[in-house]
Formats: sequence, structure tokens, C-alpha cells
Amino acid sequence: MLTSGREMKLPTDLMFGRPLEENQERSLPEFVEDLQETMDRIHRFAREKLKIHSNKMKQRLDTTSTETAFKPGDAVWLYAPKRTKGKSPKLQSNWEGPYTIIKKINDLVYRIQLSPRSKLKVVHLERHKIHKGSKNMLIMSNIFGKLLSICDQMFNKTRKHSGK
Repeated sequence: MLTSGREMKLPTDLMFGRPLEENQERSLPEFVEDLQETMDRIHRFAREKLKIHSNKMKQRLDTTSTETAFKPGDAVWLYAPKRTKGKSPKLQSNWEGPYTIIKKINDLVYRIQLSPRSKLKVVHLERHKIHKGSKNMLIMSNIFGKLLSICDQMFNKTRKHSGK
């Protein structure tokens, strides 16, 4: 009825006929008027059901989503899944960090940085979560990151001087 504006003919209708009110002859203007009323009623019903369904979906999304406002200086984890061949994805870490919030660009986008010398990243709110560890852990992580970058620089310098 929703797509064609008419009731579908069923095998029982072919065997026993339709009820009398449907078999009555109508003039073309009456048929068009009835069809228009029927289609309006069906579309109104469909719009109401769509509105109810969209409200339910919005409520479900609102209950599962969390609006966390980060401030500059907050420590966060960044969701950045990496897939290494030969390792189970289930056992690989999907989170990097902790990063530091540098600037809030708007309500949903933040500029973050892993260490003072690392590159800035612009990331959507859904890709990070708050770091709940201690401040000492964050400080140690930053120191470790700095040590790694120094070691990389030294390694690259020795490779250049050795001719490889």
C-alpha cells in the first residue's frame, strides 16, 4: 500500500473475490480523491514512525556518548590502531600516549603533542580519552620519549659518519 497506493491482490482475493466495498465501481474523480486521501494517510503514518524512531536513536546515542571537555595541559590517550603483520590484532595496543592537549580548536577538535619536540597533531574528540594515571607516570613517559628521540638522533649521526 505504501509504494503503489493500492492493496496487493492476494491468492485468497483471486479465489474468493474482494469484499463488496472494494469491488464497487467508482468514477475516476472519486478514485483519484480516495487514492490521494489514502496516500496522505499512509505518508503521515510513515512520517510519525520515522520521527519516533529517530528520537529513539537520538536517546540511545545520547546515553552512550560522553561529552568531555579537555583543557590545555590535560593528558590524553590517542586512539590510533596499528596492525602489525604476524601479531594478533586483539593483542596489539590501539592507544598511544599519553599526549598533552596543547589547544582547543573548537568543541570537537583539539591540537595535541606527545612530547615538546614531537609534531603537533590535530585530532577529533572521539579519538582520545582522558589519561587517568599519576603525574609521575606522565613525567616518566615524557622523559622516556625524550631519551628515545636523543638515541635516534645519535644513532642516525653514527650511521652517517660510518658511511652506511
